[in-house]
Amino acid sequence: MGAAAGGGGGGRRRRRKKRAIMSEINVTPMVDVMLVLLIIFMVAAPMMTAGVPIDLPQTAANEMPSQTQPITVAVTPEGTIYVDEDVVAETDLVASVTAKAANGTEDRIFLRGDTSANYGSVMRVMGILSAAGFTKIGLITEREPG
Repeated sequence: MGAAAGGGGGGRRRRRKKRAIMSEINVTPMVDVMLVLLIIFMVAAPMMTAGVPIDLPQTAANEMPSQTQPITVAVTPEGTIYVDEDVVAETDLVASVTAKAANGTEDRIFLRGDTSANYGSVMRVMGILSAAGFTKIGLITEREPG
């Protein structure tokens, strides 16, 4: 009656299972990182076009024609549409904005929607302007106090 070689294991030895080398790439973390980067760039891209606030020197030169004032379109809580200070019907919106646009569809349009205005009516106005070829449409907000 001999003792088992290797000590007090009573003849039993634990065998370690060899793990197979994982040769597949786990794509899920990469997709997560790419989606986060996409969101960061979508949020940061409009901020990059705003420019850096600097104090410019004054000059007597005339204003360039491409630097005209943007056209302001406002939507009230009742759904009334204003182009600058004039009340405009939804059907006459494109004609009114085109008449005020000095550079055609290249002019900037600032869209102001009241906080209590119907989201659908604000988006409908934006869709009408976009379908008419105006691509430089910006939504105007106010900075929160604090």
